[in-house]
Amino acid sequence: MNIQILGAGGWGTALAVVLARQGVPVRLWARSPERIEELRGARENRRYLPGVSIPEAVGFGLAPAADLAVVAVPTQHIRAALGGLGLPRVPVVSAAKGLEMSTHLRPTEILGRLFGTPTAALSGPSHAEEVARGLPATLVAASADEALAKTVQKLFMGETLRIYTSTDVIGVETAGALKNIIAIAAGICDSLGLGDNAKAALLTRGIVEIARLGAKMGAQRPTFFGVSGIGDLITTCYSLHGRNLRVGREVGKGRALSEVLAEMSMVAEGVWTSKAALELAREKGVEMPITEAVVRILHQGKAPREAVRELMGRLPKSETEDWA
Repeated sequence: MNIQILGAGGWGTALAVVLARQGVPVRLWARSPERIEELRGARENRRYLPGVSIPEAVGFGLAPAADLAVVAVPTQHIRAALGGLGLPRVPVVSAAKGLEMSTHLRPTEILGRLFGTPTAALSGPSHAEEVARGLPATLVAASADEALAKTVQKLFMGETLRIYTSTDVIGVETAGALKNIIAIAAGICDSLGLGDNAKAALLTRGIVEIARLGAKMGAQRPTFFGVSGIGDLITTCYSLHGRNLRVGREVGKGRALSEVLAEMSMVAEGVWTSKAALELAREKGVEMPITEAVVRILHQGKAPREAVRELMGRLPKSETEDWA
């Protein structure tokens, strides 16, 4: 198969490197022609993935023909980056995570409307910095089209990358989007020095509210306790590579969100997904107290310690009944 990867950030580059090492013909596209030339000349993504050589087998720019497209563009920029691209009518795999702010759509929903072709999601605990260096990782290929999910599985699976399949696209994408919100909360927790007990509680209750909204959206609850759910959440809330965790830690120190984001070269999707998720939760009548606290801290100027006091002071509940 000839693979076209759209988006030359860290993750898009890592996926191109993985495929090339496995002998798959692949081309890597960036929105800026200057960026494409920079990558072609350096054979390294010095901005987003320094120290990792891009194999000679990786081509650059748009392929004249492709069998599959992989989109690694941040969710909020998919329409602007790809809307007028004129891709061939091939299946599209989303490697993005998030919810579009204006529509609350998941990446595969956006791509399906843009291109009108079958879609799949590729998600899980997978920092580009580790995957590109050949460290072991697992992902989930999810599609309503089981044959497409298996095609993606076969394509990406290798010695250091294990791929599972799923038909629960809603669950896989919802988990991948909402875990970034909890990661911001985890970073705030770290900076406030709240301890291991508090962070464990945060992750546990975080996956509960993620699953609660996901179920209302039509997801299968077991998905949230698999690789693309709790697995991705753990990585994002503890890894030094985590952009959302970093945002939370900096905001938890009292820094302004605008200042923190201005220093970052990569997108922290949870900042924007938090607002979309809270709006969606309110539409569906789902309680998401951690997400609401993150929105208040990031976008409404709430003091982090005050938000923690409010979370701890909520009315007593039964843990099992709280799943409803």
